[in-house]
Amino acid sequence: MRSGARARDHGRRRRCALPDPPRTARAAAADRERRRDPRCAVAACADRCRPSPLARHRGLGPHGAPGRSTVAIQLAAELARGTRHVALVDADTHAPSLALLLAQGDDSPGIAAACRRAELGGLDADELARLATPILLEEGGIDVLGGLNRPSRWPELSAHRLRTALEVCRGWADDTIVDVAAPLESDEEVSFDLEAPRRNAATLTALREADAIVAVASAEPLGIARFLHGHAELRALVGATPITVVVNRVRSGPMGIDARGQIRRTLERFAGIRDVQFLPDDRRAADAALLHSRPMIDVTPRAPVVAAMRSLAAALPAGAASDDPEPAPRRRLFARR
Repeated sequence: MRSGARARDHGRRRRCALPDPPRTARAAAADRERRRDPRCAVAACADRCRPSPLARHRGLGPHGAPGRSTVAIQLAAELARGTRHVALVDADTHAPSLALLLAQGDDSPGIAAACRRAELGGLDADELARLATPILLEEGGIDVLGGLNRPSRWPELSAHRLRTALEVCRGWADDTIVDVAAPLESDEEVSFDLEAPRRNAATLTALREADAIVAVASAEPLGIARFLHGHAELRALVGATPITVVVNRVRSGPMGIDARGQIRRTLERFAGIRDVQFLPDDRRAADAALLHSRPMIDVTPRAPVVAAMRSLAAALPAGAASDDPEPAPRRRLFARR
């Protein structure tokens, strides 16, 4: 009895362990047929190569982002200390951000309205004061002309409109800081049509009209490489206009020991740049400025980056940060690389 029960149980286990022969044979035949069909092979390869949802979004976002807009805001706040009238203009036709960084609404008129008024011949100092949004600081204040609320509106910032608006700004403010986009291409594919709008026209016009330029690089190998490529194009575009080079977010992580020395030697060797200003990577001050939508000088006045920004303002070309109440109006421009 016991041996018979064990035999039956052993046979049951063997039957449960074996797969269903007919179904396995059909599946194997189908697999062989699919492997012989080239269309199925292509479909399988395409299915394996299809990106996941995360991979689709991984390539989105602006290139570079060395902190040009942040530097523009902090330097404007530094120049505004005292009695100087400082205007801050967002002429970025790719990724305007000053309004968001300073908690301004999308419905503020800004530079687009100023350009429309300039084309009609109705732009003057009083009209600029009406269109600008004042930002009051602990010391002084800034008049901000925000950028486009949608980048698709870039044709509104044509070369002629922006040039006229900046000329009015020159007589309205002691210092006008213009935040521009990174690309310097002149849209050669439409250059045969002189009347066609060009997306980079605002950047090229502002740089050509500048009295001084502040070029911002990111303190990392990729950021320095991009800056070196862009600096040659920038110098060819603006000629003898003074360019102040600023390396932002300096830290030892991506560069290793003596990050400043490595960056300084690299810029001097490959671009002949000897005078470089450095801004430390002060995450505490940057996060506080983002949290309160205020310049760092207001929320963290003793931060290391604020002290470095004060040194940068003092290093600008003569007359930029003078205490003379009647200096010649100047314009500062920022190029992202």
